[in-house]
Amino acid sequence: MHRLIFVLLVLVRSAGTMAQESFTLAPESVLTISGTSTVHDWTVTASTMQGVLTKEGSNIMGIDFQVDVAGIKSERGATMDNKMYAALKIEEYPKVLFSFDEQKSETTFKGSLVIAGKENSVELDVIIHSLPKKLRIAGEKKLALLDYGIEPPTAMFGQVIVGDDVVVKFDLVFESNL
Repeated sequence: MHRLIFVLLVLVRSAGTMAQESFTLAPESVLTISGTSTVHDWTVTASTMQGVLTKEGSNIMGIDFQVDVAGIKSERGATMDNKMYAALKIEEYPKVLFSFDEQKSETTFKGSLVIAGKENSVELDVIIHSLPKKLRIAGEKKLALLDYGIEPPTAMFGQVIVGDDVVVKFDLVFESNL
């Protein structure tokens, strides 16, 4: 009898594990960060991102997502990029990290976001689209630089000051590994 119960438990556990589907971040994914300064609004784009997502049935079970800070570029050139890299402490913290904790509702994720070595809990309002062999997650999040210990960068001897708030917009496409 104990042997039968053990076999049934192994089968149930195996069935649950087999139902998990794994996805990898696709190259068509886009992430931008927009902000203001005393002179002009600005936007930077992340070109180097990695991510994995697991789901079981229609439930997302996990997301690990990272952005290489060196892959975040502006259209304004190296001067702005270098000030951004310094503010993000690229030498110590070369990646921005997001780890999924839970799906609070169909449109809200809770997770932890690490920027410049500082970790904060965040809630993200998202739109999820299931596509054949793909999952698209889009949304945006307003963040305060000071919440991550980042002093807003300045230029021209303090005449140009970046605003404390930025908006991160993401349109992430995850492709099934099956």
